[in-house]
Amino acid sequence: MSETFRVGTRGSALATTQTGWAAKRLAQSSGLEVETILVKTEGDVITGPLSQLGGTGVFAAALRQHLLDSGCDLAVHSLKDLPTKQPEGLVLAAIPEREDVRDALCARDGLKLSELPEGAKIGTGSPRRAAQLLAFRQDFQIVDIRGNVPTRLGRVKGIGDTHDDGSVGRSVQGDLDAVILAAAGMRRLGLDKHITEYLDPQIMLPAPGQGALALEVRSTGSDHPALDQALADLDHLPTRMQVEAERALLAALEAGCAAPIGALARVEGQTLILEAVACNPDGSETMRRSAQSNGLSVQAAQELGRSLAESMIADGAAVVAGLV
Repeated sequence: MSETFRVGTRGSALATTQTGWAAKRLAQSSGLEVETILVKTEGDVITGPLSQLGGTGVFAAALRQHLLDSGCDLAVHSLKDLPTKQPEGLVLAAIPEREDVRDALCARDGLKLSELPEGAKIGTGSPRRAAQLLAFRQDFQIVDIRGNVPTRLGRVKGIGDTHDDGSVGRSVQGDLDAVILAAAGMRRLGLDKHITEYLDPQIMLPAPGQGALALEVRSTGSDHPALDQALADLDHLPTRMQVEAERALLAALEAGCAAPIGALARVEGQTLILEAVACNPDGSETMRRSAQSNGLSVQAAQELGRSLAESMIADGAAVVAGLV
């Protein structure tokens, strides 16, 4: 009888889809069977704006505790939702190759961002997205929303209730002109047909770690050598360097994943380039900076993130972003 490893996940369609993708890859590589464990997190049961739900990690805490208590051998997270400080006893064993990093506009009538009417109502639960939208156009009305991806899509006029399979129900809420969602999540769910524009990072820098998954195990390993090797094989060094730079910047700015901070790193040849933006929550002021490192290593990436953050802090980024 084959050994079985247990993978923990939240119960949302996106979480189970992401976990299913990772579990399948690991099962194929390791030769092990897989059992999925559903874990309800605080972020799934508390209502209210996401930015006010107790800071970073609100969706990850229960899943991590389940992993620490040996209720599962592996947890799969959206990396952008994880606090920058790694908890004692857990390690990110693998960060697979990143999906599309961009934010996506899902608007009525196929409209692009510049084509939305004056005073258009745009839904998002992210202060980072809200600030950059207002920096682009002050007339936008930002509406705080939460819920899973189909629920958010259902708020857009003409889209209605979009089910997990991409179909549209008869009930139409339609109180918004558009919503902003992560392109990666839309693509993973097969809902990218509703994207009317992939937002250029020059307009909207994504969240640090956006588009990347984090596969987490106990520091002592998963208790399955074949799984540990499969995790090592799935780890994608270019993606890990990118997100390490972005998250090091976020940590040095002492900003959580709900802060109006965007960051995106990319590898060009032997150079790692990091771009970052700090925004006033009302979009009235933004500070955008970039830096590069000629060393391609995780350590060099972390140093690049910290160095750029220190430069931005010296120029007043914390004041701009309302972090002090």
